[in-house]
Amino acid sequence: MADENISETAQFAPDVVAAVLAHMNDDHADDSLLICRTLGGRPDATAAVMTGFDHEAATFDVSVPDGVVGVRLAWDRPVRDRADVRVAVVAMFRAAQERSGAPS
Repeated sequence: MADENISETAQFAPDVVAAVLAHMNDDHADDSLLICRTLGGRPDATAAVMTGFDHEAATFDVSVPDGVVGVRLAWDRPVRDRADVRVAVVAMFRAAQERSGAPS
């Protein structure tokens, strides 16, 4: 269901996107890999790089044996701001941990 308070064309500011991507790729690469392996249906993934996000989903470039594939994973609810993105990524990671049986 669409959130009436979020424009379908709304985008995050470039500095916010850059900061989130740098943080995820520099500090949480293993978390992104687990997310893409379990929630993204790519158990063959060897690496994952978050390449973008919007109010509805996160996007990753995922390294697999045959090359790199794009994976788009929906948030559990629309995100409005940077703080919401953090909450949504943590929720996604916890769901991936639970599904994979990885320790928390």
